Amino acid sequence: MVFGRGMRWLAAAVVVAGVALVGPSAPEGERHDRPLPAGAAGEIVPNRVMTWNICNPCGKSNVDRAAEIATYAPQVVGLQEACVRDVEKIRYYLKSLYGLTYHVEYAPVLRNWGRCGGVPWHPGGYGQALLSAAPMTDVVTAEYPDGGSEDRGYMAVTTTVDGRPVRVFNTHLAQRRQELVRAAQARVLTPLVAEYERAIVLGDFNAVPYAPELAGMWTLATDADPACRPAETGRCAPTTDWELKFDYVFLRRVAATAHRVVPTPYSDHHLVYADVAVGTR
Repeated sequence: MVFGRGMRWLAAAVVVAGVALVGPSAPEGERHDRPLPAGAAGEIVPNRVMTWNICNPCGKSNVDRAAEIATYAPQVVGLQEACVRDVEKIRYYLKSLYGLTYHVEYAPVLRNWGRCGGVPWHPGGYGQALLSAAPMTDVVTAEYPDGGSEDRGYMAVTTTVDGRPVRVFNTHLAQRRQELVRAAQARVLTPLVAEYERAIVLGDFNAVPYAPELAGMWTLATDADPACRPAETGRCAPTTDWELKFDYVFLRRVAATAHRVVPTPYSDHHLVYADVAVGTR
């Protein structure tokens, strides 16, 4: 299922209007009254990409989520388990508190008031989102034919990273114990990535590096973590609170110059980011 651009714009416009009303007059609990940590990026880092499953519903503050993103200020951020309302507030805080302006594209797969608040007749959009400091074009958003126990999907855009155009994907595969469903989803995603000379694939794959369903992705790309390879002997930094690596920055003919996994109290998944050199491989 491909989502119409008009529907996304309409949903975003409604949410933006709501944020415009609540943002400037938000209660003190939604204000940021502390500086970012020492060494935080002062402005957007043009060659940095990040993936983060922000965990919904987890009852976390969007101002805290924005502060986590602002600390590292990536050029592109792929979010999973993202409610449209939350992302619009995160964007508002990134701009109003830190001067960081991001474009946004959404790939909602659920209209779910239980996860995303609201009321049954006005549910919130839930799925993936991409924030990019540069405009995004050629946007594709789709659901996998089988999401498993919960609808899942992917999105792809063309945007600028490290001063060059590159295709960026963002996905969330089926839940942890649904290996066969994830394998089918990977068979949908992998050929799409293979169409591009250079690509960056962000997401929560819900699978460890040596899982069979990730084999096709490993033939196309490497993980930004230089120690992580598709073998049980690989020294992959865990990206979840349960000490497993599920979150990836896959790079197809893009070189990683730095990589970091950052535990955060605001999700059960860690922040994962990489600094990359596009067009050098």
